[in-house]
Amino acid sequence: MKCELEGMSEEIGRVLCTARLTIACAESCTGGLLTSTLTDSSGSSAYVMGSVVSYSNDVKARILRVSEHTLSTHGAVSEETAREMAEGVRHLIRTDIGVGITGIAGPGGGSREKPVGLVYIAVSDKKQTVAEKNIFSGTRAENKRSAVKKALAMIQEVVGSTINEKL
Repeated sequence: MKCELEGMSEEIGRVLCTARLTIACAESCTGGLLTSTLTDSSGSSAYVMGSVVSYSNDVKARILRVSEHTLSTHGAVSEETAREMAEGVRHLIRTDIGVGITGIAGPGGGSREKPVGLVYIAVSDKKQTVAEKNIFSGTRAENKRSAVKKALAMIQEVVGSTINEKL
């Protein structure tokens, strides 16, 4: 899986660089793994502007501007929170693309309503924010890698549509 992630990351980097687009990440359950993967490529400082690892609700609210209403109504692990994380980090770091990831990597912390492996991923650009619910069924490390792989695929889609709109 590592080679596959590296290949996806390098392709995203080439596309972002060519299109002169920038990206920032807001990560909870992946703990910075997406940002680490994106920065594994030489020259990534041209398009990766920064990230926020927001494990606590306080950081989600205070730094990323996830609303208290969203956190109290939907919880930290929700589509709404992922969307606000993606939009918040895009505005905070002033990038073209923002990514938000929140979930339960495991092995503990799950419930019947929100099981281990539940991860919401959102990708935001100036026109739209897309979000997806995922349920992964591996170990903690596998769930984190699966979330990063899914996030990279979503970034590819959003970047492609952003570039098409620029043409």
